[in-house]
Amino acid sequence: MAARLTPLAITVLALLNERDMHPYEMYQLHVQRRDERLVKIRPGSLYHTVERLERQELVAVVGTERAGNRPERTTYRATAAGRAALTEWIGSALSTPIREYPAFPLALAEAHNLHPDTVCTSLAERIDLVQKDIDDLDALREAAEARESPRVFWFGFEYLRALAVTEAEWLRGLIDEIESGALPWHAPALSKEHHPETAKG
Repeated sequence: MAARLTPLAITVLALLNERDMHPYEMYQLHVQRRDERLVKIRPGSLYHTVERLERQELVAVVGTERAGNRPERTTYRATAAGRAALTEWIGSALSTPIREYPAFPLALAEAHNLHPDTVCTSLAERIDLVQKDIDDLDALREAAEARESPRVFWFGFEYLRALAVTEAEWLRGLIDEIESGALPWHAPALSKEHHPETAKG
């Protein structure tokens, strides 16, 4: 069951594990908590996810309400199967690394196709953006501490910050190596020498 759950589905089940709520309330909480740093969410995709979870019998309708001229809102609850799927997924994701194939490592692997000055300029721009992420995560931590939110609810942001800090430090070191000449630069013309298996035949 856990293998079929998307990150957004996990978010929905986790919210419903707190209390019964309707999709719009889920979206509001997601925005208030700045969880977009963890899961990409749009209202339309949220509603589709809730409907899919209902078909899978992981959530169930517990009531509907209408306030004034507003659209009718349906309140959902996580079922026992939904709570079991949530805990199974969390346990698996915590214990087992998942190879996700992000674009940046591939870009680094192919950076030799560019002039080293271009690479250094691009990496410096990336460092600036990563530093903005670090500053944003620091602001999130300060806000959480100010409202006395228990750390157990937001240490996922600490993990993101640690990754960002490590990335920025590593990239600064890489730029230093390239600019100083400590890292020999192989131009595309040397690709056959770099990948000798492609030179056969």
